[in-house]
Amino acid sequence: MGLYRSLFKQTAIYGLATVLPRIFSFLLVPLYAKTLDRGEYGEVSIIFSWLVVFNVLLAYGMETSFFRFYNTHDDKRAVVGTSMISVFWTTLLFLIVSILFRNTLAKFSGIDVEFITYTIWILVLDALVIIPFSKLRAYQRPIVYAIIKIGNVIVNLGLNVFFLIYLPQIAQQHPETFLASLFVENFQIGYIFVANIIASLLTLVVLTPNYFHIQWHFDSKLWRQMIRYGFPILIAGLAFAINEHFDKILLEKLHVSKADIGAYSACYKIGLFMVLFRTAYSLGIEPFFFSYAKNENAPQTYANVTKYFVILGSIISLFVIVFADILKQILIPNDTYWSAMNVVPLIVLANFFLGIYTNLSVWYKLTDRTQMGAYISIVGAFITLVLNFILIKKMSYMGSAIATIAAYGSMMIISYTLGNKYYPIPYDRKKIGLYLGLSVLFSFVYFYFFRENYAIGIGLLLLFVYFVYRNEKQVLLQILKKSS
Repeated sequence: MGLYRSLFKQTAIYGLATVLPRIFSFLLVPLYAKTLDRGEYGEVSIIFSWLVVFNVLLAYGMETSFFRFYNTHDDKRAVVGTSMISVFWTTLLFLIVSILFRNTLAKFSGIDVEFITYTIWILVLDALVIIPFSKLRAYQRPIVYAIIKIGNVIVNLGLNVFFLIYLPQIAQQHPETFLASLFVENFQIGYIFVANIIASLLTLVVLTPNYFHIQWHFDSKLWRQMIRYGFPILIAGLAFAINEHFDKILLEKLHVSKADIGAYSACYKIGLFMVLFRTAYSLGIEPFFFSYAKNENAPQTYANVTKYFVILGSIISLFVIVFADILKQILIPNDTYWSAMNVVPLIVLANFFLGIYTNLSVWYKLTDRTQMGAYISIVGAFITLVLNFILIKKMSYMGSAIATIAAYGSMMIISYTLGNKYYPIPYDRKKIGLYLGLSVLFSFVYFYFFRENYAIGIGLLLLFVYFVYRNEKQVLLQILKKSS
């Protein structure tokens, strides 16, 4: 049980570094809902969707390759130096090329060239800190990692509040001051990107010493090995970006109004409560998977961890769905956005399925079959694209939500099936399937038949918790006994 406590402690620390910034980011949703109309919020969502896609391209799987080779290669300094040098020069090349062709990019994407320029700089600054952040995780310095991550979001949040709320007031009340001269009329979207640039720049400044404290020797043989290992991760990352963010781009291309895209994007954010849990867990679990792989009890341990993830994730997803209409009043204090609330259960459960897939993906990472992960992700992306093209025309953004849950559910099932063949893990299929099935059933029954009837919703939630307790009582008591 000490192993699980260590894992949960690691997850909690990295979770803090993820959850707190996301909580601060949650504050941006009501801020944008108050200061932007639905069309403007839709435009911001589309730009950030493109930003996510290019973030994956600029990382090109090097982060995961770093962890893999850092734990297996004899010369760890060479791994750090080679990966950092690689990302540095590819990022510099991207900066030069994208600046030269920014007008072409603006024409292709339909985004103002000024916003394209801001996005380029955000991408560059964020790419340059990929390996320094990975290095902190590899060196087991989660506190430093958390402080920098949280600091970035605090700066970004503070600047957003200043630019969108206080600067217009200053310009109106004290037009003769220097701060008033910074105000530009109808520049709300631009201020959002300026805030991001400043926050990313400060983060890079803090992590810049990493570039001076490495061995500036480029091991070309090691680099080729890292690229071969990381390339499937790149493909998988692009597929994930398509699954999670490309719907906003497709909605615009298929002539859904930016106002509807804004409503969809805002309500989509309620599903981020599950994203918080999934992301924090993934940060803690990936290094654990690699470090524990040689232990003879590894398969059983992975099976247990997956079951506990499903249990906790089921409770969280059901809780969020039951109280979604309360959460919307906090996160989206503008009822013009609430027309898209029907997507919430689908997005919450889709992210839950993605978290289960993350657990199941251990088999192809530990057996060096990362190309299989890419294939699975490509299948998911294919399902996303096909269903979006078919369903958006008939169901607008509801079609995108259905495509998302279908893609992640398919990836989860495919990974489980292939994992049984290449790296058998003794999952407790009966209990995992039961917990997952009940969670999904209760969620849909409540939201689409008894929505806002909290007596029924809370009753279903308590019934589910009791059912889990009754089935897991002995294990839970054992953990509590060991902890005490």
